[in-house]
Amino acid sequence: MTRLTRADLDALPNYVPGRNVADLARELGIAEAVKLASNEVPYGPLPGVVEAVTEAARTAHRYPDMGVLRLRDAIGERFGVEAERVVTGCGSVALAEILAKATCLPGDEIVYSWRSFEAYPIIAAGGGATSVRVPNTAAHGHDLAAMAEAITDRTRMVFVCNPNNPTGTSVRKTEIDRFLAAVPSDVLVVLDEAYREFVTDPDVPDALETYGDRPNVVVLRTMSKAWGLAGLRMGYLVAQPEVASALRKVVTPFSTSTVAQAAALAALEAEGEVRRRCSLVVAERARLTEGLRKLSVEVPESQANFVWLPLGDRTAAFAAACENRGVIVRGFHPEGVRVTVGTPEENDLFLTAAEAALS
Repeated sequence: MTRLTRADLDALPNYVPGRNVADLARELGIAEAVKLASNEVPYGPLPGVVEAVTEAARTAHRYPDMGVLRLRDAIGERFGVEAERVVTGCGSVALAEILAKATCLPGDEIVYSWRSFEAYPIIAAGGGATSVRVPNTAAHGHDLAAMAEAITDRTRMVFVCNPNNPTGTSVRKTEIDRFLAAVPSDVLVVLDEAYREFVTDPDVPDALETYGDRPNVVVLRTMSKAWGLAGLRMGYLVAQPEVASALRKVVTPFSTSTVAQAAALAALEAEGEVRRRCSLVVAERARLTEGLRKLSVEVPESQANFVWLPLGDRTAAFAAACENRGVIVRGFHPEGVRVTVGTPEENDLFLTAAEAALS
């Protein structure tokens, strides 16, 4: 039979979403399962978002504002950057795909740490680029010195996920300073800050404030996590005007929907509540970390809304044992398990399941 798709995609893993809670509950015959696999914030939409979405849905028969003018203005005002430097898209993943599309031709290279965000290899392969994976350090974080050494004449882009998904580890300002000084000026550095709002370490820099004006730096963020818009797919990036202009040429037309734009504008008005919710997540993150360490799990310090259990060969068994107790976690066999910080009650259920699974 004639092949109609690229053969190299056969070796590419599928992106794995968190399992459906209703399916697991039905399998186990329980009233409700708990999902701690997708890095969602568990507190519901922010105040004003549902009302904004409802109103925006009245014009769902019309195309959205393709220029996303109001939202870009609002993001620019919030972060002190010109609106022309802001690009929005269908989540930060879609924007990462656009970055690869705008920078790479077949045979070009994209460098990233591994393990890091599981979409990076998919993004690279989808654009015909070659992935250059640099192993994480023994402490489960980016080895920026090794990543700088991995850059070649074919490298067009580098992803630095800070804090890193799925390990929660972060790189600090002195490390990033050295790294950026070593990167050639014609290589785009994407500082992926999907979890920036949960960072409490003062030595982990806000990339927009610290590096946003560098010509070859793009800061990538999402409103799916702390801002509670995971179901509406809303991401944005900030780049230099010439980079942002090029990216807008290859963004899928109308990909930031009317509803997503309205929801994001409403969410930006609720920043105080975002901060309150993030503080709840940070407190529970500390409790989860302490509880797991008491179970002799060497959990690295997380700056995100999840924790990492480096269980190695025990990963699949641990994830299955948690599911058998009604708690869905995200296993990356044979490396470790990522567990999203949920409500106190959800976290209690997980700690009970974890103790049973580890015993």
